Amino acid sequence: MGDVLAGSHAAWEFGSDSVLIRYERGLRTPRLFQALGERRIPVEAIAGVTLAPGRRGTVVLQLQPRAGADPLMEAAAGQLKESCDPYRLVLPAEREPLAGYWADELRGQLPEAGAGPAERHLVAAPEPPLQFKAYDAKASFDGTSVSFRWFWTGASSAKWKAGDQTFPVTGLSGVEWRSPEVTEGYLRLQRRDGSAAGVPVDQDPACVVFGLGYGAVHESLPFAAAVLAAVRAAGDAAVPVAAVRRDPADIAERIRHLGELHQAGLVTDEEFSVKKAELLAEL
Repeated sequence: MGDVLAGSHAAWEFGSDSVLIRYERGLRTPRLFQALGERRIPVEAIAGVTLAPGRRGTVVLQLQPRAGADPLMEAAAGQLKESCDPYRLVLPAEREPLAGYWADELRGQLPEAGAGPAERHLVAAPEPPLQFKAYDAKASFDGTSVSFRWFWTGASSAKWKAGDQTFPVTGLSGVEWRSPEVTEGYLRLQRRDGSAAGVPVDQDPACVVFGLGYGAVHESLPFAAAVLAAVRAAGDAAVPVAAVRRDPADIAERIRHLGELHQAGLVTDEEFSVKKAELLAEL
């Protein structure tokens, strides 16, 4: 193996133990593919291979990843559109014989009994640092912790009162991603202690919500996959996190906005006093 099969938006290079997928960067290429750049899929991460007729004189070569082998597909949970499936290669119909040859070559390397769920991620996740803008916050991931910095124009009063959030991956058990292409898209961090279970997404400080132009698939899904991979890699290890001191100007702005919420009757006297003291303590 070692040959290249070029199709719509991608080229697949077949190696002895993996398939290297390089995605194009053209205007018509799905933005998710452009964000991924390239991905190496080990043969051990593949559960099956299909070759079927496509639309308008094309054929489609497709890989089925093993459950749990790819953090991107695990985070996507079946929500990707067919055109954005990174395991799908569309080819002109005249290339069907060559595509069939490589499909047979790959099938020959798969276990005869089929492959069950993977015990660990076999496909590399996008590398941090990563960040994107949701409707109510800017989300950042540095490889060890996830941070949400709330936008006062979009965050609910509950999230604003809770303040900016930082979650070490060692305190997380998983990630829940809902595509922004459906209603109520969001990225929710699942915490090991089970706190905030059942809390609405717009009230949960471990969740950012998407909106028109915020939390696009090509930004939020790779982010979710990277966090999920880090959570799995961290296992049960616990790493103490040093307290982060805030910018005084940022603290002043938050106290000002907290005062506006208080005047509007959205925050009680007691809540205002407690939260103000917490903010001042961060100086």
